[in-house]
Amino acid sequence: MVKDGYFYSLGLFAAAWAAWILTHHSRTATGVPILLAFFFLWFFRDPKRTVPTGENLVVSPADGKVTECEWIETPQGSKLRLSIFLSVFDVHVNRTPIAGTVTGVEYRKGAFMNAMNPESVMFNEQTLVLVNDGRVEIGFKMIAGLLARRIVCNVRPGDVLQRGQRVGLIKFGSRVDVLLPGDAQLLVRKGHRVKGGSSVLAKLV
Repeated sequence: MVKDGYFYSLGLFAAAWAAWILTHHSRTATGVPILLAFFFLWFFRDPKRTVPTGENLVVSPADGKVTECEWIETPQGSKLRLSIFLSVFDVHVNRTPIAGTVTGVEYRKGAFMNAMNPESVMFNEQTLVLVNDGRVEIGFKMIAGLLARRIVCNVRPGDVLQRGQRVGLIKFGSRVDVLLPGDAQLLVRKGHRVKGGSSVLAKLV
Protein backbone atom coordinates (compact mmCIF):
# COMPACT_ATOMS: atom_id res chain seq x y z
CA MET A 1 0.00 0.00 0.00
CA VAL A 2 1.32 3.45 -0.94
CA LYS A 3 1.19 5.74 2.09
CA ASP A 4 -1.01 8.23 0.23
CA GLY A 5 -3.82 5.68 0.39
CA TYR A 6 -3.75 5.78 4.19
CA PHE A 7 -3.88 9.59 4.24
CA TYR A 8 -6.87 9.77 1.90
CA SER A 9 -8.78 6.93 3.52
CA LEU A 10 -8.23 8.08 7.12
CA GLY A 11 -9.50 11.54 6.20
CA LEU A 12 -12.60 10.04 4.61
CA PHE A 13 -13.24 7.71 7.53
CA ALA A 14 -13.04 10.79 9.80
CA ALA A 15 -15.51 12.59 7.51
CA ALA A 16 -17.85 9.59 7.69
CA TRP A 17 -17.70 9.61 11.50
CA ALA A 18 -18.45 13.34 11.57
CA ALA A 19 -21.35 12.87 9.14
CA TRP A 20 -22.71 10.04 11.31
CA ILE A 21 -22.76 12.35 14.34
CA LEU A 22 -23.99 15.52 12.62
CA THR A 23 -26.77 13.82 10.64
CA HIS A 24 -27.98 11.75 13.57
CA HIS A 25 -26.89 8.41 12.13
CA SER A 26 -27.78 8.90 8.47
CA ARG A 27 -26.54 5.89 6.51
CA THR A 28 -26.63 7.80 3.24
CA ALA A 29 -24.45 10.64 4.51
CA THR A 30 -21.88 8.26 5.99
CA GLY A 31 -21.96 5.67 3.22
CA VAL A 32 -20.43 7.86 0.51
CA PRO A 33 -17.20 8.79 2.35
CA ILE A 34 -16.82 5.20 3.56
CA LEU A 35 -17.07 3.88 0.00
CA LEU A 36 -14.56 6.48 -1.17
CA ALA A 37 -12.20 5.53 1.66
CA PHE A 38 -12.22 1.88 0.57
CA PHE A 39 -11.73 2.97 -3.05
CA PHE A 40 -8.58 4.90 -2.14
CA LEU A 41 -7.23 1.96 -0.15
CA TRP A 42 -7.74 -0.19 -3.24
CA PHE A 43 -6.46 2.41 -5.72
CA PHE A 44 -3.16 2.97 -3.90
CA ARG A 45 -2.36 -0.74 -3.70
CA ASP A 46 1.25 -1.67 -4.33
CA PRO A 47 1.46 -5.42 -5.06
CA LYS A 48 4.74 -7.31 -5.05
CA ARG A 49 6.02 -8.28 -8.48
CA THR A 50 8.45 -10.95 -9.68
CA VAL A 51 11.04 -9.12 -11.77
CA PRO A 52 12.55 -11.12 -14.69
CA THR A 53 16.27 -11.79 -14.30
CA GLY A 54 17.39 -12.43 -17.89
CA GLU A 55 20.05 -10.27 -19.54
CA ASN A 56 19.18 -7.22 -21.68
CA LEU A 57 15.50 -7.31 -20.78
CA VAL A 58 13.35 -4.19 -20.53
CA VAL A 59 10.36 -4.49 -18.22
CA SER A 60 7.24 -2.41 -18.22
CA PRO A 61 7.36 0.68 -16.01
CA ALA A 62 3.61 0.57 -15.45
CA ASP A 63 0.44 -1.50 -15.42
CA GLY A 64 -1.92 -0.85 -18.29
CA LYS A 65 -2.61 -1.33 -21.97
CA VAL A 66 -0.08 -0.75 -24.76
CA THR A 67 -1.68 1.87 -26.98
CA GLU A 68 1.24 2.84 -29.26
CA CYS A 69 4.34 1.17 -30.68
CA GLU A 70 6.12 3.45 -33.13
CA TRP A 71 9.50 4.73 -34.24
CA ILE A 72 10.21 8.40 -33.69
CA GLU A 73 13.14 10.67 -34.53
CA THR A 74 14.96 12.39 -31.68
CA PRO A 75 18.18 14.44 -31.44
CA GLN A 76 19.82 11.20 -30.26
CA GLY A 77 18.62 9.26 -33.32
CA SER A 78 15.75 6.87 -34.01
CA LYS A 79 13.89 5.61 -30.96
CA LEU A 80 11.14 3.07 -30.42
CA ARG A 81 8.35 4.58 -28.34
CA LEU A 82 5.88 2.45 -26.44
CA SER A 83 2.89 4.12 -24.80
CA ILE A 84 1.06 2.49 -21.90
CA PHE A 85 -2.34 3.81 -20.84
CA LEU A 86 -3.30 3.43 -17.18
CA SER A 87 -7.00 3.53 -16.39
CA VAL A 88 -8.25 4.43 -12.95
CA PHE A 89 -8.50 0.67 -12.27
CA ASP A 90 -4.80 -0.08 -12.84
CA VAL A 91 -1.99 -0.07 -10.28
CA HIS A 92 -0.38 3.38 -10.54
CA VAL A 93 3.02 2.67 -8.95
CA ASN A 94 5.76 3.14 -11.57
CA ARG A 95 8.99 1.15 -11.85
CA THR A 96 12.27 1.49 -13.72
CA PRO A 97 12.47 -0.57 -16.96
CA ILE A 98 16.18 -1.39 -16.55
CA ALA A 99 18.88 -1.40 -13.90
CA GLY A 100 21.30 1.50 -14.03
CA THR A 101 22.11 5.00 -12.90
CA VAL A 102 19.62 7.84 -13.15
CA THR A 103 21.21 10.39 -15.48
CA GLY A 104 18.36 12.86 -15.67
CA VAL A 105 14.99 13.79 -14.20
CA GLU A 106 13.07 16.48 -16.07
CA TYR A 107 9.72 17.79 -14.83
CA ARG A 108 7.54 19.91 -17.10
CA LYS A 109 4.30 21.64 -16.20
CA GLY A 110 1.45 21.35 -18.65
CA ALA A 111 -2.18 20.61 -19.36
CA PHE A 112 -4.35 17.69 -18.26
CA MET A 113 -5.78 16.36 -21.52
CA ASN A 114 -7.05 12.80 -21.82
CA ALA A 115 -3.96 10.56 -21.80
CA MET A 116 -5.34 8.70 -24.83
CA ASN A 117 -4.99 11.90 -26.87
CA PRO A 118 -1.75 11.75 -28.94
CA GLU A 119 -1.13 15.42 -28.14
CA SER A 120 -0.91 14.65 -24.41
CA VAL A 121 2.72 13.58 -24.84
CA MET A 122 3.56 17.12 -25.94
CA PHE A 123 1.31 19.29 -23.81
CA ASN A 124 0.42 17.45 -20.59
CA GLU A 125 2.25 17.72 -17.28
CA GLN A 126 5.02 15.13 -17.29
CA THR A 127 8.26 13.87 -15.77
CA LEU A 128 10.98 12.25 -17.86
CA VAL A 129 13.44 9.89 -16.16
CA LEU A 130 16.62 8.73 -17.94
CA VAL A 131 18.42 5.58 -16.82
CA ASN A 132 21.81 4.45 -18.17
CA ASP A 133 23.10 0.91 -17.63
CA GLY A 134 26.58 1.69 -18.98
CA ARG A 135 25.71 0.55 -22.48
CA VAL A 136 22.41 2.19 -23.39
CA GLU A 137 20.21 4.92 -21.99
CA ILE A 138 16.47 4.40 -21.73
CA GLY A 139 13.93 7.06 -20.91
CA PHE A 140 10.47 6.68 -19.51
CA LYS A 141 8.01 9.51 -19.22
CA MET A 142 5.22 9.71 -16.64
CA ILE A 143 2.42 11.78 -18.16
CA ALA A 144 -0.56 13.18 -16.28
CA GLY A 145 -4.01 12.53 -17.71
CA LEU A 146 -7.50 13.96 -17.49
CA LEU A 147 -7.96 12.90 -13.86
CA ALA A 148 -4.31 12.75 -12.79
CA ARG A 149 -3.29 15.92 -10.97
CA ARG A 150 0.04 14.98 -9.52
CA ILE A 151 3.12 13.06 -10.60
CA VAL A 152 5.27 11.75 -7.75
CA CYS A 153 8.89 10.96 -8.67
CA ASN A 154 11.09 9.58 -5.91
CA VAL A 155 14.43 9.37 -7.76
CA ARG A 156 17.05 11.94 -8.72
CA PRO A 157 20.20 12.02 -10.87
CA GLY A 158 22.92 9.78 -9.47
CA ASP A 159 20.58 7.22 -7.91
CA VAL A 160 21.44 3.61 -8.76
CA LEU A 161 18.37 1.50 -9.49
CA GLN A 162 17.64 -2.17 -9.86
CA ARG A 163 15.40 -3.39 -12.67
CA GLY A 164 11.76 -3.15 -11.62
CA GLN A 165 12.49 -0.90 -8.63
CA ARG A 166 9.71 1.48 -7.62
CA VAL A 167 10.41 5.04 -8.75
CA GLY A 168 7.16 6.96 -8.37
CA LEU A 169 3.44 7.23 -8.81
CA ILE A 170 0.90 8.99 -11.00
CA LYS A 171 -2.31 9.69 -9.14
CA PHE A 172 -5.33 8.45 -11.12
CA GLY A 173 -5.68 7.85 -14.88
CA SER A 174 -2.51 8.56 -16.83
CA ARG A 175 0.05 7.41 -19.38
CA VAL A 176 3.67 6.22 -19.36
CA ASP A 177 5.90 6.32 -22.46
CA VAL A 178 9.09 4.29 -22.82
CA LEU A 179 11.84 5.35 -25.23
CA LEU A 180 13.94 2.40 -26.41
CA PRO A 181 16.87 2.17 -28.82
CA GLY A 182 15.64 1.85 -32.40
CA ASP A 183 17.15 -1.64 -32.74
CA ALA A 184 15.50 -3.09 -29.63
CA GLN A 185 13.66 -6.38 -30.14
CA LEU A 186 10.03 -5.62 -29.32
CA LEU A 187 8.18 -8.38 -27.43
CA VAL A 188 4.75 -6.75 -27.10
CA ARG A 189 2.38 -5.08 -29.51
CA LYS A 190 -0.48 -2.62 -29.48
CA GLY A 191 -3.38 -3.92 -27.43
CA HIS A 192 -1.32 -6.03 -25.03
CA ARG A 193 -1.87 -5.58 -21.31
CA VAL A 194 1.29 -5.33 -19.21
CA LYS A 195 2.23 -5.27 -15.54
CA GLY A 196 4.84 -2.94 -14.10
CA GLY A 197 8.09 -4.62 -13.13
CA SER A 198 7.14 -8.07 -14.40
CA SER A 199 6.04 -7.87 -18.06
CA VAL A 200 8.92 -7.83 -20.56
CA LEU A 201 8.49 -5.14 -23.22
CA ALA A 202 11.64 -5.68 -25.25
CA LYS A 203 15.11 -7.16 -25.42
CA LEU A 204 18.13 -5.00 -26.09
CA VAL A 205 20.51 -6.20 -28.82
